[in-house]
Amino acid sequence: MAELADSIVQTGRQTLENAIRLVESHPDWRARVVYGDTDSLFVLLPGRTREQAFKIGNEIAEAVTAANPRPVTLRLDKIYHPCVLQTKKRYVGFLYESPAQAAPVFDAKGIETVRRDGCPAVSKMLESVLRVLFSTADLSLVRSYCARQWAKILANRVSLQDFVFCKEVRLGTYSVNAATLPPAAVVAARAMAADPRAEPRHGERVPYVVVYGEPNARLVDLAVAPHALLASEGRLRLNGTYYITRQA
Repeated sequence: MAELADSIVQTGRQTLENAIRLVESHPDWRARVVYGDTDSLFVLLPGRTREQAFKIGNEIAEAVTAANPRPVTLRLDKIYHPCVLQTKKRYVGFLYESPAQAAPVFDAKGIETVRRDGCPAVSKMLESVLRVLFSTADLSLVRSYCARQWAKILANRVSLQDFVFCKEVRLGTYSVNAATLPPAAVVAARAMAADPRAEPRHGERVPYVVVYGEPNARLVDLAVAPHALLASEGRLRLNGTYYITRQA
């Protein structure tokens, strides 16, 4: 079985390498494969219009399919224009599925706009920044937008719910050294100290926000439950500097 598995992997790799050589060697396409894995290719067509990209994309799909035995096929899935390919399985762009499509669809995979390990403010701001960049290609507009949003954060003219982190807590699995506890676990421990019934279920997401504190304070010392911030009557304040410099 090990030999069979190795053979399948090697065949897949060879098929991919052959497809890349075919795409990049065609004189009329002037294409470059910027990413490829066992079931997909990202092909860059510098200087081409969307209409040309759809035409060349279909030609590439037909040529690669014809060069492989059945049932191996390659089909044109979509066109991104523009697109940012950050790393493997982390990309974002304006998606078009046909030449007749007038308005693009904002499509993101694996980046902060779709991940759950940050706060909503990061997702919302990043998506807005990317939309401005993709629509205008004007970095001055991006800078202006960021400056306006940061000013609102520092002035505390924001919705608290956009700055709440929700991280999974697995009490009983952390080191006995309290300094290594993640912020969500520290917030959960404080809640349990006040009320033992507040113990979170294993893997439950515990909400917290980051507030201002003493200089050089650890992050765990700045993390508090959202209701604690609301009930502080101004004694606690959302740490805009942290959110701007460490999250935005």
